[in-house]
Amino acid sequence: MATNVYMEALSPTMEEGRVAKWHKRDGDAVKTGETLAEVETDKAVMDLVARADGVLRQVAVAEGQTVPVGSVVAVIAAPGEAVGAAPATAPKPAPAPAPGSGERGAVPSTAVPLDATRVKASPLARRIAKEAGVDLKLVTGTGPGGRVTKRDLEARAGAAQPALQREVPLPAPRSPAVTRGGEAYQDVPLTQIRKTIAKRLATSLGPIPHFFLTTEVDMERASEARDALNKQLGDRGKVSFNDIVIKATALALGTHRACNAWFQEDHIRYWNEVHIGMAVAVEDGLITPVIRSADLKSLGEIGREAKDLAEKARNRRLQPNEYTGATFSVSNLGMFDIDQFTAVINPPEAGIIAVGSIVQKPVVLDGQVTARRRMRLTMSCDHRVIDGATGAAFLQTLKQMLENPLAMLL
Repeated sequence: MATNVYMEALSPTMEEGRVAKWHKRDGDAVKTGETLAEVETDKAVMDLVARADGVLRQVAVAEGQTVPVGSVVAVIAAPGEAVGAAPATAPKPAPAPAPGSGERGAVPSTAVPLDATRVKASPLARRIAKEAGVDLKLVTGTGPGGRVTKRDLEARAGAAQPALQREVPLPAPRSPAVTRGGEAYQDVPLTQIRKTIAKRLATSLGPIPHFFLTTEVDMERASEARDALNKQLGDRGKVSFNDIVIKATALALGTHRACNAWFQEDHIRYWNEVHIGMAVAVEDGLITPVIRSADLKSLGEIGREAKDLAEKARNRRLQPNEYTGATFSVSNLGMFDIDQFTAVINPPEAGIIAVGSIVQKPVVLDGQVTARRRMRLTMSCDHRVIDGATGAAFLQTLKQMLENPLAMLL
């Protein structure tokens, strides 16, 4: 009996999905658990897998097309089985944007080597294997059902591992290309992540009564501590200023539990655990992967996890459990030379810290004017949960920890 392939809810908030790429075509044999297509959700690009063995038939949704969750996108039938009428088709897909049109988040339909399609592997592993010239048939997969993952390729690479861990640059903000002499304007369809950002902002700035607190932090000791740590770590990784801010924020939240809370309509949920959402800029928007139990992790652990999560975010490969459940968030634009800004609270969280750049400023110290490295922090607070004095006390503790990093060891 034929089995319908539905557009599944691949994230907790997903309402519709865009088929970015089909890995199986009409008439291809499929097995349970195999990847049929890559689907762009409201947060990431996820795999739509087969729920039965058989032959893929009646593919009803083209690459680039968006359909609601629950829509039938194809059918899996037994070999030689006659199937009924094709499932109802969804609305026609929007035309593919021209290069430079500003459409972002789509997965390019790059040809995959034949060898790569015969082996169960994650899309990221396929891309790494193609770029590195690795035959996936020679790699033992340790993922679910023998699936080859990025870690399997890294383990096989051995001495060549650094080549697989190329540094991912920060995505530079881009604007749609201007075409002279043509139309007066251009309408670009919203990507799934941009739709979600629009909805989340509408449920944040409007209903949530924000207020803001700003302080300036002396980062001289934190800078010296970071230099010493990175020298000691050597090739084992690096600790960034953002890692230090995340750690200090998590510890300060442990002291000020009133700020580590969610607003829940008829009650306030005060968290005993500290999970920090780390804002990461991606090409078509923003996502906040979560460092769980950040107060219990070392700076080295936070640094490694932050780097891994940021890379996954930029490759649109975060799993739902990796970007949900934050109790507080940190947003950092210091690397873009932004001195100070205010961040929008991500509900149901009650607060977020906006981190500015670290700059040399003249300050008076012991009666003498001297240059010191300074950084501005701005806390956005939900006034339904956090009062002014409560937020100020939290920010004071955070400042003390950053100005005296040894306090984080107490």
